[in-house]
Amino acid sequence: MSSPWAKIEKPDPVCLHDIMSEELARDLQEKEDNKFLKNSETLHAKVGAPTASISSNILVDELQNISNEDSDAMIARMLQMQFDKDYDDELKRTEEKFNGTSKVTISFDNYRRAPLNDDFESDLEEDEVEDVIDRKHWDRFEALHRELAAMPPCGYKMKDGEMVTKHDGVMSGMKNACKLLSFPPEFRTGDGENFDLKLSNKVFNSLKMYSKRGEARRYKVHDKKEDHATAEFGMDEFTRILLYKMINNQLLERVNGVISIGKEAVILHADADPTFQFATEESPKECAIKVFKTTLSEFKQRDKYIKDDHRFKDRIGKQTARKTVHIWAEKEMANLMRLKKAGILCPQVVTLKKHVLVMSFIGEDHKPAPKLKDVNANVMKESGYITAYNQVIDAMKTMYEKANLIHADLSEYNILWYHKQCYIIDVSQSVEPSHENAFNFLFRDCTNIINFFSKKGVPDILSPNELFTTITGYDFQDKLALLDLQESFKLKPHMVDRLGLELSDNFEKAWDLSNSKVEKMVPEVDSNLVEPAKA
Repeated sequence: MSSPWAKIEKPDPVCLHDIMSEELARDLQEKEDNKFLKNSETLHAKVGAPTASISSNILVDELQNISNEDSDAMIARMLQMQFDKDYDDELKRTEEKFNGTSKVTISFDNYRRAPLNDDFESDLEEDEVEDVIDRKHWDRFEALHRELAAMPPCGYKMKDGEMVTKHDGVMSGMKNACKLLSFPPEFRTGDGENFDLKLSNKVFNSLKMYSKRGEARRYKVHDKKEDHATAEFGMDEFTRILLYKMINNQLLERVNGVISIGKEAVILHADADPTFQFATEESPKECAIKVFKTTLSEFKQRDKYIKDDHRFKDRIGKQTARKTVHIWAEKEMANLMRLKKAGILCPQVVTLKKHVLVMSFIGEDHKPAPKLKDVNANVMKESGYITAYNQVIDAMKTMYEKANLIHADLSEYNILWYHKQCYIIDVSQSVEPSHENAFNFLFRDCTNIINFFSKKGVPDILSPNELFTTITGYDFQDKLALLDLQESFKLKPHMVDRLGLELSDNFEKAWDLSNSKVEKMVPEVDSNLVEPAKA
């Protein structure tokens, strides 16, 4: 099989003068001649005879073997230098075309193929190398400082027949680029120190003002709603601090996790500290923490439940959004205490801190009691739903008559089923019968309860209107009678929410009570010590 290389034609010889400049070729020839002389002396030392006595053929062969490799390397380096020069010239033309007449110029010096390094032998003399370094101004900032320092006191000097002032555009641009490096670390200046950047005064002043505004924003104390909002499961920094304080005060032993998340609050489970002495006789072993969300974005209808409540109506319009949530939490605490005092099954209030309400946990072993809607039908059966129906009706009547409250959001979602008993929860929106929409809220509660138990097949169930009449004694369609009933509630003494449920006394009892207190305060005087009046 013949070699494929035999089919390739022999290339024509190429002269170096045709592919490189005359000056480079001359320098290469001089170096070749010098090496030829050095190699001849080396050969003379090897053979031990004068150069003239050695045959020309032997000399040529030895010289070719010695200098062939060095010559090829030198030729390759010279060709590389010529290529780098052409590349740098093309890069310079590209740079000038890219910058154009812009005030801010970009330099491509980092992309140049600089032939001046320790690993490459240059044919330039030392003086020429220094000139190249000076022309390129590698340390341009020091050169700028030297030039500015050499400026006369008059502020200008003559250079190459032209007047150069201290406000020269090139000098000012380099000076501004140098000042750019002194900006704060947070201000991203880019790779400005590694290329020949020039900034006009207008651009530099704009960057300086932007940097100052950015620094002011970083050190500004933000008091925005989103900074205080309960973002992640209602647990912002302020809420976590409140929980940490409860643990440090040995009220709680630990906070375990989230039980449920609603539109207005997040419910957490916690273990009560066994060493804490509660005010009540029955100390809860497990607690439910209700953290009210401090933003009104998800539940914006709080006002209509508070504005006509005599306990909070004077405070609702004068508070911020966060303080409104505090009032909402306080309202739930007060309503729970009323229900507890009236004998209605509900969570027991432990403490209230701002928007964090701690209550007794309805459930056991970290497992909450199910809502009435989530109870398994096989467990409840028909008798269980009948029992739950009767308990809910009794709770609604007791709430209206003894606690002077209407739930206003009662449904199967706000009733817990625990140990075959119904527990009423979520009473923050509960209102008194004197509220302008109280009876509308009550009729809505009656509708929700009747609809739920009707679906469960409870027999002999009342209609919503009949249940409303059973609770209030009036028909819901009789608006005039309900209006008079509402006015009568407004004339009654208000309930006073203190440490539980307490009715304020009527006027006569209050007068007698005040007189008795005054008599106790005035000391009795012995009649024998009183001098008779003079006639």
